[in-house]
Amino acid sequence: MSEIDRALEASSLRNPRARAFVQEWAEHVGAGRLEVISASDDARLTREALAAGEVVPVSGGRIYARSHPKDTARTEERTFVATADPADQGAYNNWRLSSEIKPRVMELMRNAAAGKTIYAIPYLMAPPGSPLDSWAAGLELTDSRVVALHMIRMTRVGPAYLDNLVDPDSFVRGVHVTGDLDNLGQGTPEDMRHFITVADERLILHFGSSYGGNALLAKIAHGLRQGSYDGWKSGRFLAEQFMLISIHDRETGQTRHICGGFPSASGKTNLAMMEPPAGLDDRYEVHFFGDDVIWLYVDEVSGRLMAFNAEAGVFGVARNSNPTTNPNAIEAISEGSAALFTNVAYNEITHDVWWEGLTPEPPVDLKGWRDWRGALIAERHAGEQRSDAAGVEWAHPNSRFTTALSNVPNISPDVELARGVPIDAIIFGGRVRDREPLIRAMRNLADGVYDGLTLGAEATAAAEGKEGLLRYDPMSLRPFMSFGEGDYAQHWLNVLGPLANPPVFAHVNWFRQRGGRYLWPGYGENLRPLLWLLDFAAGRVTGHETPVGTVPLAEELDLRGLTLAPEDLDELLSVDAARWRCEMEGRTAHLAQFERLPHEITAAHERAVRGFEG
Repeated sequence: MSEIDRALEASSLRNPRARAFVQEWAEHVGAGRLEVISASDDARLTREALAAGEVVPVSGGRIYARSHPKDTARTEERTFVATADPADQGAYNNWRLSSEIKPRVMELMRNAAAGKTIYAIPYLMAPPGSPLDSWAAGLELTDSRVVALHMIRMTRVGPAYLDNLVDPDSFVRGVHVTGDLDNLGQGTPEDMRHFITVADERLILHFGSSYGGNALLAKIAHGLRQGSYDGWKSGRFLAEQFMLISIHDRETGQTRHICGGFPSASGKTNLAMMEPPAGLDDRYEVHFFGDDVIWLYVDEVSGRLMAFNAEAGVFGVARNSNPTTNPNAIEAISEGSAALFTNVAYNEITHDVWWEGLTPEPPVDLKGWRDWRGALIAERHAGEQRSDAAGVEWAHPNSRFTTALSNVPNISPDVELARGVPIDAIIFGGRVRDREPLIRAMRNLADGVYDGLTLGAEATAAAEGKEGLLRYDPMSLRPFMSFGEGDYAQHWLNVLGPLANPPVFAHVNWFRQRGGRYLWPGYGENLRPLLWLLDFAAGRVTGHETPVGTVPLAEELDLRGLTLAPEDLDELLSVDAARWRCEMEGRTAHLAQFERLPHEITAAHERAVRGFEG
């Protein structure tokens, strides 16, 4: 009996299809040892990772990992969706023919983990007992113990999730191999990194990284790419990069739920974790469900659109997270949380961590502080010791924290409901300096789906080199699309179309500016337009119509406790027709890329174009 066979026999994993998959791929990558992981292994794995120097201790029982300097972010250009059907190709999904790319990646993985320990991680991307369990179960094999520690914080981990499947074959199979990060040719024509989801085989193969979504296969590869494909092919559900919150009104006793998508740097996590602002905090409570991977389906009994957080943790961006911008996030990673930090600055003496935006200035005493690369801050040139200029930051701009949902102080008590929660509103929002009002609402399903398909955010000079240029990000799923955008829009219409009580849609924008100054204070104040939206859905307010939806009247917003200049409020609620006419030209070109676009979406676009004519 081989070492792998002995490890499987000693484990509690009994699913025969899962065991066969582990045996096949452990042999293929050349594994020397195997461990089948449960959530209960966290403390042991942490001790072993500390002893091996893979992580270092952070005060309060937390840990810190530093990634390879060439391996610091999700890599869109090396991420592919593969199927056997060329009709699955879309404008953004980086589609490849599976018969061509899959053998290439399998060959890269052959013996690429020779002699290493492989960690088999059975997991579930849904609250246990969900109607979508058969699409939510998965098994990741990884050669990284740190990845296993992340997965325990981000997902529900244990062999029982596979052993209890009605169909033992109905789980997503995933293999992650780090590779030789010094010699993968990152960013060159010879780049060896491949992160592929073979969607029609429910197989995920990631080679050439140990960071974030490149390595935590449950999160994006399964939760979004594979999940959206499964939802489409089954006709049962949507898998979206959404946030999900509840708003509880102490006065009426009502609890309502809002989910929605936001491109990068558009305030999604801060919104999901917000606290009610002064003036409203005595009446309302906001509870967090999730900020990244939300699955939605129609409940056959109630006929309502339901949603749940597919994840069990938060993989948050550290930069600019502080007690003012996101107090709930800070508490969720405080001492005793067992949080795992990645690529922040670390003090090897005090075991503290720091990142840009945590405090107004870096720590005064530089003794013991190392930047995200591991270099001592005190050994830098004097002009770079306290600089946040690009390239000399203490923490990497994409530095992260990983923490369990149970650590989030405003976590909803309903987060683990198997059925999920009913959705009252779906919102989209991007970072736009003009044109977009604070909020505009849409009751018509096609108008809402059209708004999601034309969602975008302005690029920054650092990110794109063309400051102010709108980068379209359909439904905030652009990097994670698994099939064509026209089919995707039709799937939305098919799932939500039969609803007797569909959710209201809205577009929000916290980032409108005049003269470089933000007109809206954001953060907890964002609750105010959301409350207006719920009032609009209930018919308590009417707003005024524009070609792109209904905008609040100034007197309809509850602004108790907020001082806002009347001219700022007027501009926040205005729709600039000239700017919108320019935008419609961009949308026309954007939508023209999509094959099989439903006529309902084309009609919604044409209505908006006509509305701004003349």
